[in-house]
Amino acid sequence: MRIVRYETQDGKKPKYGWLLGDKVGEIGGNIYGRYRRQDAATPLSDVRLIPPCEPGKIVCVGRNYVEHAKELGNEVPKVPLIFMKPPSSVIGNGDTIFLPPQSNRVEHEAELVAVIGKRGRHITAEDAKKYILGYTIGNDVTARDLQKSDNQWTRAKGFDTFCPFGPWIDTDFDPSDSVITCRVNGQMRQMASTRDMVFNVGTLVAYISSVMTLEPGDLIFTGTPSGVNELKNGDEVAVEIEGLGMIKNKVQAEGR
Repeated sequence: MRIVRYETQDGKKPKYGWLLGDKVGEIGGNIYGRYRRQDAATPLSDVRLIPPCEPGKIVCVGRNYVEHAKELGNEVPKVPLIFMKPPSSVIGNGDTIFLPPQSNRVEHEAELVAVIGKRGRHITAEDAKKYILGYTIGNDVTARDLQKSDNQWTRAKGFDTFCPFGPWIDTDFDPSDSVITCRVNGQMRQMASTRDMVFNVGTLVAYISSVMTLEPGDLIFTGTPSGVNELKNGDEVAVEIEGLGMIKNKVQAEGR
């Protein structure tokens, strides 16, 4: 099932729904617990999809692909290297990424994102599937110059609009071997398979939950392949994951 959040033209608060072809059906109840699906009768063209959940926290994994670690001159971590992005950085498919005036080099990072579906702490890698609602597509937008100059990464990763994800959560997706690509203005920048991760999703869930309790709706950005590069004013960046979908975002310079 593909879970979405959407807005309708009547201006009412966003709803959760599910997709069936090019139709949307409302979901009543709690997507992390008991819910009921209504018939998929609303044309997708009549609604606006927004980020498919509201994360309480966004945990990201750095240098989880060997070639990406190498391209930035870093060693591959012996344990997962984690950091966080604030929920205020979230935008959805079709929204605009704004380049902040504080940075002279902002880059894309295409990533598979796991969405937590059940509260858990000290989860084993073997049990991780039980705690994952599904998967979505993300772009860990990064101010690379600030990442290099600061002692930690909060500023470089945390600007508003630096966390595009969506357009839906796929509850049936298999993350073991799917191709991730990133194109800017149609030109290929990144391409790798999720099988190339240093630490797989189960290991990441186990490691992160040994540090902090994971809550329903939390996101885990699982790392980016090599090929990260600069985003410029006027660009369009598209992140696609085989069997999962695509998100596209325009890029615009933010005024000082």
